[in-house]
Amino acid sequence: MLAQIASLQVGSAVAKDAYAAVGPTALAGMRLCFAAVILWLFVRPRLRGITAAQWRSAVALGLVLAAMNLAYFQAISRLPIGVAATLELLGPLALSIALSRRIEHLVVALLALAGVLLLATPGASLPAAGLLLGGAAAVCRAGYVVLSGRVGRLFPDWTGLSLALTVGACVLTPLAAVTEGGRVAARPSVLCTGLLVALLSSLIPYALDMTVLRRIDARAFGVLLALSPAVAAGVGFVLLGEELTGRQLGAAALIVAAGVWSVRRAAR
Repeated sequence: MLAQIASLQVGSAVAKDAYAAVGPTALAGMRLCFAAVILWLFVRPRLRGITAAQWRSAVALGLVLAAMNLAYFQAISRLPIGVAATLELLGPLALSIALSRRIEHLVVALLALAGVLLLATPGASLPAAGLLLGGAAAVCRAGYVVLSGRVGRLFPDWTGLSLALTVGACVLTPLAAVTEGGRVAARPSVLCTGLLVALLSSLIPYALDMTVLRRIDARAFGVLLALSPAVAAGVGFVLLGEELTGRQLGAAALIVAAGVWSVRRAAR
């Protein structure tokens, strides 16, 4: 989990650092396209014998990947990475609470809600568009957790992930080419950045996610993702020089505390 979180946030920082040369939609498209090509060449999936249920799950995961990538990369163009990661975490955390039947998780939900209010209220001085995009990424992230676990269980190897990435790339890459193809053509060196982002933000974390979700349930996975805001804030500070306000750090701390509490209760 730590490896996938660190890889994902470093990849996000690399992408955001390149926004001066090319926009978030282009980088999101390159991210999925390169990841799909690399994994397809590595796995060489056999399409014969794939059942209808497997196809449905893989296609659904691919569509969610396309939407999640686009929403998150647009969000970090408007928000600090630590804040965007905090907002995105709310989806998996809400899912983990919904899948639990214990009273303790009501307190967890209230802690997470307090964090959201700290980020969303006017005093936080954050753009509404960034908050909405972060919320969209959170919804997509929750769907990703459910569908990634399902695909991991339906496919014994990496065929399911390869198909999902291919579907996502087929949806997002044409959009990126239409909207920002000219900027990429003017600066072809940005393709190297896109390849690095694909490895750090897609291929490595998605493969690790599927490995983890074959071993633990979606509730526990959503709770463990509570480490994301802290890692993202550290990556943003070290690589991009982003400094969070005390209010924003407090919001991230509340959501991380909710996750830590859930992990400790589960362990007991």
